[in-house]
Amino acid sequence: MRAARDAYTAGMPHPALVAVSHGTADPEGAAAIALLVRRVAERLPGIAVHEAFVDVQQPEPSTVLATTDGPVVIVPLLLSQGFHVRVDLGRAVDGRPDAILAAPLGPDPRLAEVLAARLAGSDPSAPVVLAVAGSRDPASQTDAESMAALLSARLGRDVAPAYLAARAPSLAAARAVRPWAVVSTYLLAHGYFFDVTRRIAGPAATEPLLDDAEPPAALVDLVVDRYRAAAALLADGARRVV
Repeated sequence: MRAARDAYTAGMPHPALVAVSHGTADPEGAAAIALLVRRVAERLPGIAVHEAFVDVQQPEPSTVLATTDGPVVIVPLLLSQGFHVRVDLGRAVDGRPDAILAAPLGPDPRLAEVLAARLAGSDPSAPVVLAVAGSRDPASQTDAESMAALLSARLGRDVAPAYLAARAPSLAAARAVRPWAVVSTYLLAHGYFFDVTRRIAGPAATEPLLDDAEPPAALVDLVVDRYRAAAALLADGARRVV
């Protein structure tokens, strides 16, 4: 294992990083994600960093992989397991022997840190509803519940997940039960699901993880760490982290 890792420091190229997000038609959301990728690239000098999308925007991961020579780490800028991670990105690395698929961003305590910062100034006695995009993949529900537990531990407040699609309870149903709750928006950036969240919760909903300001340092750290962990495993011959 050590010899494989040391090969990268003995003249072999470090893997390129392909940061793959869902994609959004919202200009503010797209700009925020692009800025996150740029900040990650600044933290990884000498490493090629590319942006790709599983939907809405271009280029697709397969296009980027086809034009990227040498080893590659795909980092999903996605918040849980789901079809895009397991199937779309899983197929991309299956067709590329020198590529590895890193873990998605969530759940992770650093995301709880960012979400907690978004809730600063809210009523500390109010419960929190975690607004999650939702997926039919069972692992995504487990991830959402784990993220709610991490945020609850961080805040010392009750946090319950609710979904914007595919699963119950819906955010609308959760708000009907807890109309006084604060809504923590567990989305990467502005886009379709953020618009849905704001229509349902109005000003009770926080900004997503990324807004129109600098990306939170904890989020940049998380992407960099996902890359580094996967790159080390790729050096040992692994193909997927998850």
